[in-house]
Amino acid sequence: MKEFLWPLRVYYEDTDSGGVVYYANYLKFMERGRTEWLRSVGFEQDELREKEGVLFAVRKVGVEFRSPARFNDALQVSVQLFSRGKASLVFRQEIRSAVDGRVLCDGEVKIACVDASNFRPTPIPQVLLSVISG
Repeated sequence: MKEFLWPLRVYYEDTDSGGVVYYANYLKFMERGRTEWLRSVGFEQDELREKEGVLFAVRKVGVEFRSPARFNDALQVSVQLFSRGKASLVFRQEIRSAVDGRVLCDGEVKIACVDASNFRPTPIPQVLLSVISG
């Protein structure tokens, strides 16, 4: 799939005492990007839970911090589906400056599809696979 981009702004609450984005917040930004990617292909997470009985949970994350973002910076979060398994998706993501395109943080996130009732791995619903595979 092609790259999906989601804009965001750094709020004061996203920063630490040094005025830069606190490292854990980059993971939140990536999460927001994946949520908006899913929404852009026609799916809401609460509807997948209710109608398909599945949830998506982070299984593995690898992140590299390259340059700090600061309060009020305009950023872009990229989301690109890299691979998929029967019950998992792997995304490559970047957080870039919206001004000059510099990569501030990048990573790979593996998401597991789990049954909403018991949190055990379950196949990704066909209705979602048909959209993201085409």
